[in-house]
Amino acid sequence: MQTTWKGTISFGLVSIPVHLYSATQEHDVPLHQVHAKDGGRVRMKRYCEREEKEVPYAEIAKGYESPDGRTVTLTDEDLADLPLPSKKIIDVLAFVDAGEIDPLMFSKAYYVGVADQAAAKPYALLRDALVDSGQIAVTKIALRTRESPAVLRVHDGTLVLQTCIWPDEVRPAAGIAPEENVTVRPQELKMARSLMDTLSEDFDLAQLHDDYQQALQQVITARLEGVELPHEEEPGPAPDNVIDLMEALRSSLKQAKGGRAPAAEPEEKPAPRKRAPAKTTAAAAKKTTSAKKTPAKTPARKSTAPRKAS
Repeated sequence: MQTTWKGTISFGLVSIPVHLYSATQEHDVPLHQVHAKDGGRVRMKRYCEREEKEVPYAEIAKGYESPDGRTVTLTDEDLADLPLPSKKIIDVLAFVDAGEIDPLMFSKAYYVGVADQAAAKPYALLRDALVDSGQIAVTKIALRTRESPAVLRVHDGTLVLQTCIWPDEVRPAAGIAPEENVTVRPQELKMARSLMDTLSEDFDLAQLHDDYQQALQQVITARLEGVELPHEEEPGPAPDNVIDLMEALRSSLKQAKGGRAPAAEPEEKPAPRKRAPAKTTAAAAKKTTSAKKTPAKTPARKSTAPRKAS
């Protein structure tokens, strides 16, 4: 693995000579600029405007143009001799909890290795102290032509230096999120949490792969072999708005569970209405009173005894 930077970690009065190695690499299909008409390679030439001719790369330096039009030329030696303390030293400034730094500030990661065997003991001391405290170290480092804040943390038993952007380089998020007052019902929140739990079951980040690079390689192979290009089916139109949020959550949860419908969530039911007491009209009351006062007539019974003969 190629060394990216050489210097020293300053941890109080403890010095740790270290080397930095790039911890990440990006996989992509190399594409070049070509002439669409005949496929001829298009190359960018380094052209000097004053001499009106192409110049070799060895004669190229960096420059700065002032507001009044003057140009200052800076050589590699000028940049290497900048009066910067963090040029060869990673100075540990403080130790903070990992949650105190927003991941939005994180940039490129580097593995930190020891420069010699004598650095093994202080290296292990700093690493174990970070693991034991659950904290990260805040530092500053100058890489190439830029000084950046950085953090030291532990990954798989190895110190990792993660460069960051400066706090004032984070753009404010004001006015992006919905400003109106949106009310989320408890049932909707519960259903969303259930969907989150279902989608997270048996998830393995290592199983993710780059579909774009795979599709691009298929198109390139088809061009080389002179066969029909592969095509993806056109997706249906996306809905303009979610009309029934609960129904959309239920459908999403059903799809995530492989077609099994989720248990129905109880809907909010209105409180039952109390019945008003029946009204008694004056006529009905009078009729009821009369019925109570008038005794019911009993029909006369017919005699069943036989008559005597005269």
